[in-house]
Amino acid sequence: MKTSLFFGKPCCQAWYHISRWRVRSTDAPTQCESDLPGARKRARHERWLLSKLIGTSLGGILLLASVGTAAPASAAYQRPNILFLCIDDLAPQLGAYGAAQVKSPHMDRLAEAGLRFDRAYCQVPVCGASRVSLMTGMLPTSERFTNYRSKADEDVPHAPTLPEVFRKAGYTTISNGKVFHSQSDTAERSWSEPPWRPEGWRSRTPAMESTMARLSERGRGLIYEIGEVPDSEYTDGRIAARTIEDLQRLKDAGEPFMLFCGFYRPHLPFYAPKKYWDLYDRESIELADNRYFPRGAPHGDLRGSEEFWAYHHGDYDVGSDAFHRMMRHGYLASVSYVDQLVGNVMAELERLGLRQNTIIVLWGDHGFHLGEHDFWGKHNTMHLSTRVPLILSLPNKQLTSTSALVESSDLFPTLCELAGVAIPDTVQGKSLVPLLKNPGQNFREAAYSRFGVERPGLAVITERYNYTWYAKSGAEMLYDLEKDPGENRNVAGDPAYAEALKEMRALLVKRRAEAGGPQQGAPKEGK
Repeated sequence: MKTSLFFGKPCCQAWYHISRWRVRSTDAPTQCESDLPGARKRARHERWLLSKLIGTSLGGILLLASVGTAAPASAAYQRPNILFLCIDDLAPQLGAYGAAQVKSPHMDRLAEAGLRFDRAYCQVPVCGASRVSLMTGMLPTSERFTNYRSKADEDVPHAPTLPEVFRKAGYTTISNGKVFHSQSDTAERSWSEPPWRPEGWRSRTPAMESTMARLSERGRGLIYEIGEVPDSEYTDGRIAARTIEDLQRLKDAGEPFMLFCGFYRPHLPFYAPKKYWDLYDRESIELADNRYFPRGAPHGDLRGSEEFWAYHHGDYDVGSDAFHRMMRHGYLASVSYVDQLVGNVMAELERLGLRQNTIIVLWGDHGFHLGEHDFWGKHNTMHLSTRVPLILSLPNKQLTSTSALVESSDLFPTLCELAGVAIPDTVQGKSLVPLLKNPGQNFREAAYSRFGVERPGLAVITERYNYTWYAKSGAEMLYDLEKDPGENRNVAGDPAYAEALKEMRALLVKRRAEAGGPQQGAPKEGK
């Protein structure tokens, strides 16, 4: 058996931790302790710690040995750190995902050193709900995780969060930037210190006064800004700087950590330093070739996001080629800006010597339409709204890519298993660890997602199809991703797809039942 990267010498490690935890642990059993004499209490306490630590250590050994990771001698006695990079509105628009126009060298390099998930899907294509689903490992229902204001404390107050279980396992847990949509959500139980965001700054705070010279009806400035400013002038630059500072102090502390770094870009508005806009020739930017509503799709149910209407569009006519080029240019510039910030954080991780004991996750909270079907943003169950970038990088482990269907909710149990932390019973996701050993294997039959309250759409995505059932109207969408990757024609009413439609309906009912919650209604033939 190969030595584990994080648990190199199990017996020594167990006794090592006992010697440290004898005076530090506050998590030992308390049942009937008042009846035990002092010596018996200590002996019982040590036996409990030993069983817990050996179980955790051996679990880590078997786990990481199974993915073929060997450890340097210096890695003994260490539990893995976790660096979680969550990026708002980042679709799989990266060079590593085949987006040739995008300049994202740092995130591409991370993908080369990790496992790139090519078919990862969020559970709700809106920021707040998607993040709560990931942080609890739970699937959405009609009663929870329904919109961008969703909170774990309100929807599932009984469910432990990902940072909460790591904190209880002895980790220092830190939140910088946009992690939960609501900064206060589960803050006291999830984080070792108050979650941090730049004081007085918001994601739509411009760097130049001219951006606010013309306001939309909602009082917001231009939808884009080409800032003649340094990276640090925007919120994300400050978030990266804070994360680098935290890495330095965490290195000095010498304790395992789970550090979340949440960037706002490329979320609207597209505000980024000029040098990132200058990376692209606007006239050479390719536009979507399907700027029309999908044929046969239900007009009353399928809609694009209206978020971009909240901003002033300057002198651009919405729908024009010039508008499409400006919007795509802004998105690409914002991605490249965040890519540089990711590179800065990664460089500091390497400089501090932390990389060899740190698991890195890079995740986008949902997808994003860039003019396809004349949509801008998320807020529906189309493939471009629900598919997300996901990269999982283990130290000293060269991986590849996988086309297995996975969900954002799967990250919770994955990180727990990699770190030897117990997985709460509330978690509904599946650990991705088997894919680290064999990326080519099948993992899920179908991914599950849903969106909307007034017009709720429930969706399942398989290797070939994307199916949505609108619970109130009964309307259905079925797209053949193999023949029609752009989702330009709804084939739910095509007799040639009758059998596929039947199978997708059954999968939807199955996955909805797994999520729990109200099960009223089901897709029916003829609707």
